[in-house]
Amino acid sequence: MRNRLTRSAARMPGKHVDRLVDTLETLPTTIGAPILVAWNAKEDLLDLLATARTQPDREHIHRLLHCFYTRCAATDLPELHQLATTIETWWPHIHAFLTTGITNAGSEGTNRVIKTVARDAYGFRNPENQRLRTRTATTRRHRGHLNPA
Repeated sequence: MRNRLTRSAARMPGKHVDRLVDTLETLPTTIGAPILVAWNAKEDLLDLLATARTQPDREHIHRLLHCFYTRCAATDLPELHQLATTIETWWPHIHAFLTTGITNAGSEGTNRVIKTVARDAYGFRNPENQRLRTRTATTRRHRGHLNPA
């Protein structure tokens, strides 16, 4: 069941979703109910994010966002309240991604690689070697995009 909780309901057969919900409802209320509420909130957020790059209209986005906020507000789980607060804080950026489909994921990934390689190369006696190692890790050839043959 733990693996099913992390998957999107849209990517599971209906019988698996039904079995998941039935299993959570048969658990003691103090255990199953909060998990089911959190899972449903996750599904609401995934439904909202699935509209990216589909040219959604404002009303559709607003309806999905309202559904997510309503579910988070209807529970006493502090984690869902924090999630809703985080979504509200980042909403202008999320909305821009939903409407335009433009994201900075590529540059963020490159920055992560640079920091990881620089951390691994820390202690090199020659700073030039550290710089070259970082640069090599972020080139297209090193990542397998170009075939030197």
